[in-house]
Amino acid sequence: MLSGFDGLRFSHWHPEIRDDGVVVLSLDRHDSSVNAMSQDVLLELGDLIERLALDPPKAVVVQSIKPAGFIAGADLKEFQEFDRRGTVNDAIRRGQTTYQKLSELPCPTVAAIHGHCLGGGTELALACRYRVASNDPSTRIGLPETQLGIFPGWGGSARLPQLVGAPAAMDMMLTGRNLSASAARNIGLVDKVVAPAVLLDTAVALGLSGTTRPFKQRLTAWASNTWLARRLLAPQMAKQVARKARKDHYPAPYALINTWARTGGSGIQARLDAERRAVVKLAGTPTARNLIRIFFLTERLKALGGKDHGIRHVHVVGAGVMGGDIAAWSAYKGFEVTLQDREQRFIDPAIERAQALFAKKVRDESKRPAVAARLKADLAGDGVAVADLVIEAIIEDAEAKRGLYQTLEPKMKADALLTTNTSSIPLVELRDHIQRPAQFAGLHYFNPVAQMPLVEIIHHDGMAPETERRLASFCKALGKFPVPVAGTPGFLVNRVLFPYMLEAATAYAEGVPGPVIDKAAVKFGMPMGPIELLDTVGLDVAAGVGKELAPFLGLQIPAALQTVEPGKRGKKDGQGIYKWENGRAQKPDVPANYQAPEDLEDRLILPLLNEAVACLHDGVVADADLLDAGVIFGTGFAPFRGGPIQYIRATGADALVERLKVLQQRHGDRFAPRPGWDAAVLREPVI
Repeated sequence: MLSGFDGLRFSHWHPEIRDDGVVVLSLDRHDSSVNAMSQDVLLELGDLIERLALDPPKAVVVQSIKPAGFIAGADLKEFQEFDRRGTVNDAIRRGQTTYQKLSELPCPTVAAIHGHCLGGGTELALACRYRVASNDPSTRIGLPETQLGIFPGWGGSARLPQLVGAPAAMDMMLTGRNLSASAARNIGLVDKVVAPAVLLDTAVALGLSGTTRPFKQRLTAWASNTWLARRLLAPQMAKQVARKARKDHYPAPYALINTWARTGGSGIQARLDAERRAVVKLAGTPTARNLIRIFFLTERLKALGGKDHGIRHVHVVGAGVMGGDIAAWSAYKGFEVTLQDREQRFIDPAIERAQALFAKKVRDESKRPAVAARLKADLAGDGVAVADLVIEAIIEDAEAKRGLYQTLEPKMKADALLTTNTSSIPLVELRDHIQRPAQFAGLHYFNPVAQMPLVEIIHHDGMAPETERRLASFCKALGKFPVPVAGTPGFLVNRVLFPYMLEAATAYAEGVPGPVIDKAAVKFGMPMGPIELLDTVGLDVAAGVGKELAPFLGLQIPAALQTVEPGKRGKKDGQGIYKWENGRAQKPDVPANYQAPEDLEDRLILPLLNEAVACLHDGVVADADLLDAGVIFGTGFAPFRGGPIQYIRATGADALVERLKVLQQRHGDRFAPRPGWDAAVLREPVI
């Protein structure tokens, strides 16, 4: 232990001086399995830096001794508490000051990065003079703060553009993308990439010998931060961001660009001050508060189930779009998969789609054959006998599904799970004649499987808790978020989404142009308009869900949706409500003088909120947080609004009820407030 630290006790940092005169600061946060930069950790680091400044060693190396990684970022629970207390400014200033003192140490400093290095961890690395990263696949370096409604506030936005050049730095921060060690080296963020076994030794050697950044990197860093470059680049960056996010919905990327454009050529202190002021302002916005809340919802979903699912082999029956894509994704994620259908001609297109997925996702061509080999066509259904999980994905017909189960179950292993991908049929209608109902459940994926992060685990009263746990663990292994829901018609997502899409179809039948309807929904914050969504899901699928849900919810389906013409089912046929070319809807022009109905947004969104309240009242999910998570990840419901229940709290339940009553008077009883609007959970404070 260093003599300069005698008498001091450190809970998180472990300083050690080597024989070569290099000080190694090892972080091991004592109250957590991962290193997050809490205020206690930060304060200890500040004390260490002050003492190092008094008697500088030959070099300082910062490393983590957590097997999980370097530093995961700032402690977001603390950040939420600072927001509640109004002390975000103090917390950011403290972090900036500590990191600036690290950068000013009169000796070389090196960050030795292994595993995840995110947010405040990356900002600490940027405050060091050099950075060495391990070539382990787990090493990922990023600044994901814009995904939380803010941007790097401990010096990250002030330092990164000066190090790697503005284009690469802003791309990294605006997208929140994590880089591998080699990608970080390619842009100049990392100086050396080495094997984990020699990471510390390499960092020590770099601290003692130093290195010079390549001339091209230094030139790019200087040139791209000049006044002229900022004037030219900032508008282009804002235009690119605008293609994906509206400024009124997601202000952080625009604030980041504006801050850099105004101060990117200034000295470090001016850049830090501008950074701090902008981040403090963003931290108090509803967008940041809601996105941070969503982060914690994802952590809760990830914690469901654990790791042990006992599933190695998956057998999928039904090679249509959903079944085929479920099989392909399972194979991509490491499971042995067999895919069955009535005829080989149904299986072949699914195998072709799977090859396209593997080509896109598995960039190392040498590894693709092994991934592809995990997916096998199985016309005879031989995989049933060896499968640990059987997923049924045939047509939405209860009788057909029950008949299939009678042929499958006798062939299955005693501990195997049988699941259905039904999108709306209550499980009580499917479990008749099931021999082992405790091992039967719904496993409802969403289209497109490769992109949609949610899977609903559908309950029935005879299902064993162990079945839910195993399925939740399986979903986690697939990289999906599991949400347990009751087995009532439509479950959660389709039940909430159906009134929204039905009202869009009703407005369309009344003569409101499809592009106008879509524009109103996108303006609210939906990722895609409901008319385009109907085509994307498939008019045939929507009609099938409607037959199940409309009677249950007491709603009427417009005549235009009751009959779907062959070859005009939507995107998959190239023709539906819209014509589709190259995977994109060709929306007709709307007359310039057309005036959208003034209550169109309410007509679309309030039915969704109304049904969300009813789902919570009926116990479809355990609580409001799970409902918000399910609807956000299952429908894309405006994340910056925090989910239906959070939006109701922010807007005011009573005010929304009054707006529903206005719509009820104008358009009919389908807008009558559903049971549950008087619940206390809808009136909880929002922060």
